[in-house]
Amino acid sequence: MPLTTTGELITRAAAARSAVASFNVITLEHVEAVIAGAESVPAPVVLQVSENAVKFHGGQLFPLARAAVAAAERAAVPVALHLDHVQSETLLHQAAEAGFSSVMYDAARLPYAENLAATRVAVDWAHAQGLWIEAELGQIGGKNGRPPLDAHAPGARTDPDEARAFVADSGVDALAVAIGSAHAMTTRTATLDHALLGQLSAALDVPLVLHGSSGVPDGELTAAVAGGITKVNIGTALNIALTGAIREFLADRPETVDPRGYLTVAREAMTRTVARALQTLGPV
Repeated sequence: MPLTTTGELITRAAAARSAVASFNVITLEHVEAVIAGAESVPAPVVLQVSENAVKFHGGQLFPLARAAVAAAERAAVPVALHLDHVQSETLLHQAAEAGFSSVMYDAARLPYAENLAATRVAVDWAHAQGLWIEAELGQIGGKNGRPPLDAHAPGARTDPDEARAFVADSGVDALAVAIGSAHAMTTRTATLDHALLGQLSAALDVPLVLHGSSGVPDGELTAAVAGGITKVNIGTALNIALTGAIREFLADRPETVDPRGYLTVAREAMTRTVARALQTLGPV
């Protein structure tokens, strides 16, 4: 079916008090697995390509983006494309042409005033292109190999009053909030600050996004959705499934040289991971 937009899926999820799952993809196998998992449920889904994934592909956005668009247009469920954790202005400005309906502009590493100023510029550009835009306030640690921030470190959690001002002054369409999750977690041990989430949900009139959801247990995740999270980002869980399946396959078949065998089982493992995540989040 035709590409849908992230904004449409988020609006539908917000009305249902549910959440859209957004999966980070790196290879064509990731793309195929996300769509297959979504079709098996069935449920709508967002394919996310991060700036780091673009760097992995030699800095070229369009090859993976074009493949994702082609796969999405043949899917039996609604699929949207989202450009994730963008810091490069050059990459940001490729989003619309490459088929993305939304972008997460990441200036959270900067002091508040600089984050706001940079985000405002990105928002003005994105809205002029008809793009939905997400930003981050507070720091959801674990990006680019950095360890998660301590729960009590300055800036580790999103302040509701600061968030209210940031959303109003920046004009963002959604806000990723720091409530205890972290990127790149390989164990599902994160404990979320649900009281803070409640304060943020009450303070803000834009959808809230949870990054680092691979490290969040099912119960914590469903409670977060009930508490106001409308977009759930998942990436590392797919890579755990992929890598584990390949390791097991090659351990049993060390003579293998044809990648199709181990990529098949890797794709199937990711598909199961996607389906489980979507079933946990419930209907959109």
